Amino acid sequence: MLTSFFSYLSLESVARDFLVLCLVIASGLTLGNLSARGVRLGIAGVLFAGIATAHLGATLDPQVMLFVRDFGLILFVYSVGLEVGPGFAASLKRQGLKLNLLAAAVVLLGVGLTVAAILVKGVEMPLAVGLFSGATTNTPALAAAQQAMSSMSGLPPESTKLPGLGYAVAYPFGILGIIVAMLVFKRVFRVDPAAEAKAFLERQHKDADAPVAMNLRVQNPNLDGLEIKAIPQLHAAKAVITRVLHDGKVDVAVPGTVLRTGDSVRVVGRSAALEELRVLIGPESDKDLKAISTNLLSRKLVVTRRDALGRSVGEVQMLHGVAVARLQRPDVAFVPSPDLELQYGDQLLVVGEPDDLAAVERFLGNSLEKIGHPQILPVFVGIALGVLLGHWPIPLPGLPTPIRLGSAGGPLIVAILLSRLGNIGAVTWHLPRSSNLVLREMGIVLFLACVGLHAGDSFVKVLVQGPGLSWMLLGAAITLVPLLIVGWAGRRLMGLDYMSLCGLLAGSMTDPPALGFANSIAASNAPSIAYAAVYPTVMILRILSAQLLVLFFS
Repeated sequence: MLTSFFSYLSLESVARDFLVLCLVIASGLTLGNLSARGVRLGIAGVLFAGIATAHLGATLDPQVMLFVRDFGLILFVYSVGLEVGPGFAASLKRQGLKLNLLAAAVVLLGVGLTVAAILVKGVEMPLAVGLFSGATTNTPALAAAQQAMSSMSGLPPESTKLPGLGYAVAYPFGILGIIVAMLVFKRVFRVDPAAEAKAFLERQHKDADAPVAMNLRVQNPNLDGLEIKAIPQLHAAKAVITRVLHDGKVDVAVPGTVLRTGDSVRVVGRSAALEELRVLIGPESDKDLKAISTNLLSRKLVVTRRDALGRSVGEVQMLHGVAVARLQRPDVAFVPSPDLELQYGDQLLVVGEPDDLAAVERFLGNSLEKIGHPQILPVFVGIALGVLLGHWPIPLPGLPTPIRLGSAGGPLIVAILLSRLGNIGAVTWHLPRSSNLVLREMGIVLFLACVGLHAGDSFVKVLVQGPGLSWMLLGAAITLVPLLIVGWAGRRLMGLDYMSLCGLLAGSMTDPPALGFANSIAASNAPSIAYAAVYPTVMILRILSAQLLVLFFS
């Protein structure tokens, strides 16, 4: 039907392929935005639109399809790596191992069920990895599996369609299954979401460890005549003195500022550290140095100037006579140590006199326009490095041939490493969130459109005349069984609160619609915190798991 329509338009092959892609993506995104009881297909709507388009007779040139699919995959996984990289290690430290171990257990149980389907039920490996990806609503896993399969020789053409078919069959219940698990635990454990959300908020306020300020009066005679930089306890406590009141005048504190008995100082740091410094320095002062220091101002400045990259916080303070009270990076705010090197996009809270603040602003850049403008060169350099790493042979014991990370694993790992570095000289790997989102969404819709167009001519036949129902049941088991086991263990054995449990379940499937449902249960940020804590770990594990399934059962 559609083939006749395109022939009627007398389009050239490239124009026809481009039109088909646009049609699939536009209709798929429209389908994904349709809501049924608050649940949406989201980006997976593009996959089903591709299937429907292929079923109606329109497809792409095979070589064009292969290029567009891999190009979209590389864009997607590279942008995902840049996003999760900075928070990957921090998520383990910040939330502890509990949430990440539970999320990893969900992934490994899903892998175990997939292996059982292959060994016990005799499910073909390409289909099994598709069911695994769809049941866990993880498109990058599907991408990794298909890319790993593309490097294998001897696979029949029909087998290359099975991952997409399995994904499409299992995906709808993959979304619903997470919500079902949340509702099951709510009923089984007789949860009052509002009460648990309130209790979580109280604990969050109690355990908050964000930097705070305290005014102290210098009473310790050992500090009299000592420069601030000579107080080792300050560095150990990761605290900073920002202002000093001496002889009725408040001045900005710099490393060379000399303290005198009777002075008052304003110290910024973690609350526990400030209590220790109160014992060292002296009691709390009755003077609020911030309120009475009319000659000092505080300003938030962003590092955007190339010459400032790699310079230490201590250098900035000494050169410009200011104090850096806080530093914020995408995933954390903290009191910086003097030897901490600045990275592109760092946001500094700087205290000083107006002229000094103006000078340090010029030094740091503070260009909001520049911070929102992506650097294109590092993107292509990073992708090139990722492609090279992805095709580098890696020998593993027990395998007859070396493995390759492929176009999914290579760019992902390189992006994570580069995002952790922040910058190399004047080259920054920072990508504004809006630009990252555009790359990620563009990549995934191109990939899903090609997967749907490739598998579409077989989907309806498999679903109606073939073993589609049994595939759905297998997918439902891969979805529900790990969630129910780990959810029960998290609640019963580890005492996880219900709201965090819901965020954990959604994060273990990297499923935004499920997170949206969890957030709608009660007014709490607990689900989002748990989701963000496990997302990097889960994303990497799912991609690697899909590739290993292909390699070990090929």
